[in-house]
Amino acid sequence: MENKDKKYGFSTKAIHAGEEPDFREGATGDVVKPIHMSSTYARKMVDVPTAGFEYSRALNPTRQALETKLAAIENTKYGLAFASGLAAESTLILALLKSGDHVVASDDLYGGTKRLYNQVMSNLGIKISFADANKSENVEKAIIPETKLIWIESPSNPLLKICNIPQISGIAKRHNLILVADNTFMSPYFQNPVDMGADIVLHSSTKYIGGHSDVVGGSIMLSDDILYEKIKYHQNAIGAVPSPFDCFLTMRGIKTLSLRMEKHNQNALAIAKFLEKHHDVEKVIYPGLSSHPQHLLAKVQARGFGGIVSFEIKGDLNTTKKFLQSLKVFALAESLGGVESLIEHPATMTHASVAAEDRAKLGISDTFIRISVGVEDVNDLINDLEQAFSKLKVES
Repeated sequence: MENKDKKYGFSTKAIHAGEEPDFREGATGDVVKPIHMSSTYARKMVDVPTAGFEYSRALNPTRQALETKLAAIENTKYGLAFASGLAAESTLILALLKSGDHVVASDDLYGGTKRLYNQVMSNLGIKISFADANKSENVEKAIIPETKLIWIESPSNPLLKICNIPQISGIAKRHNLILVADNTFMSPYFQNPVDMGADIVLHSSTKYIGGHSDVVGGSIMLSDDILYEKIKYHQNAIGAVPSPFDCFLTMRGIKTLSLRMEKHNQNALAIAKFLEKHHDVEKVIYPGLSSHPQHLLAKVQARGFGGIVSFEIKGDLNTTKKFLQSLKVFALAESLGGVESLIEHPATMTHASVAAEDRAKLGISDTFIRISVGVEDVNDLINDLEQAFSKLKVES
């Protein structure tokens, strides 16, 4: 849906966009958008849909409110909601690409996105090349005559590489390509890729946007009218849309996004600093640390550093498993971005679908760990990590 009001600050838009009280005769003035469960809508006139609604796959009042809110918080004209992040990606690809088309993508993509391209879209003749996109020149070198899209994550999952979005946007414009940016890790609160030249922004709204590990969803935000109409058409034609209740939960999560992201960032920085000094840790990756090779770029492009910390533990796979299984406050689970702290082992969990040799090239080793830092008391989180490290000493 179209975002028509950009004059307010982030938190005001997050709370009010799409949910303005209705004071028309017969309306109740709800301050929270109701959950409209109807699958279809009656009309008085044969050729006039009531308030523009026909069938809930095409549009539902609760989803309309969510899509308006999504556009508002990402500073775009339009927002589109989907049943999952991969549903959003699949719809976008099918809307914009055809057999023989080529995509240049970050080498360090989420494993599910790589699987989608390599195992599904390849069957339709869509080709992809992966480049180390934290060096913009690598992206340009990978472009061929058939290239139609550039696809980046910044920060990337799970190595937290930072792409220079304005530079890559310039490359895309010179070659008449569409730039798609996955902004899941930063959230719209910390970073807005369209403001830096990206054409389309993607989110797994399961993550920070929803924020409570209780709803699965995806979103696309953009301002280009032609691209919007193409993706909107395919959203209805493919039908991978969220339920009204999922839309309600996602909107509820968005209302506290600014508060949560500040706490995620605060806790993550404290944990990254703790890990960086720990003798059982080989390496820490967090954009908020001065040791991150793109720390200065992260400071320029974003208003914060997010809640994801990756690190390598000293030892081997058995050491890593022992450490992970000794934690009590951190949940050993996939996903990220919820209020609770999660920890996972990419090689055997989120990136298990990536070939072992490809993981090795990227630097996702058997001792590589990714943390999604929640909003708990940070001392409890640090103490939990320390007691898990202490178990390794007992074993040795």
